[in-house]
Amino acid sequence: MNLASLILRFGLGVMFVAHGLQMCFGLYKGPGVAGFAKMLGNMSVMPALFWSYVASYTCLIGGACLILGLFTRFAIIPLVIFMIVAVSKVHLAKGFFLSNGGYEYNFIILCALIALFIMGAGKFSITDKF
Repeated sequence: MNLASLILRFGLGVMFVAHGLQMCFGLYKGPGVAGFAKMLGNMSVMPALFWSYVASYTCLIGGACLILGLFTRFAIIPLVIFMIVAVSKVHLAKGFFLSNGGYEYNFIILCALIALFIMGAGKFSITDKF
C-alpha cells in the first residue's frame, strides 16, 4: 500500500507541477498567468487575474506537496476543487470523451486524487499522518 501511494503521489504530483509551471511561468508553451487570466476572463471568471494566480499556484504547490508527501491530504483538497471547476467551466458541456474535449481525463484525475486522499501519503512521505 505504501508503494502504491508513492507511485500515485509521484505521478499526480509531476502532472500538477508541469501544469503549474505552464500556468505560472509559461514554460512548455504554456499560457503563463496573464494568458491564463485572459482565458478565465473569456469564461466570465472574475476577477480573472486573481483566480489565475490561485489556480496556477494551487497546481504548482499542490503538485510539489504530492511529490514530497507533504501534508498530502490537505494539498489534495484545493486540487480537487480546481479539477471540479475545470470540469464544470470547460469540459462538462463537451461530454465525457476526451476526443471531443470532454471530462474523461479530469474524471480519472479526480478519482486518483480521491483514492490518494483515502489511502493517505504512506510511509514514503515527509508527513505521513496528514
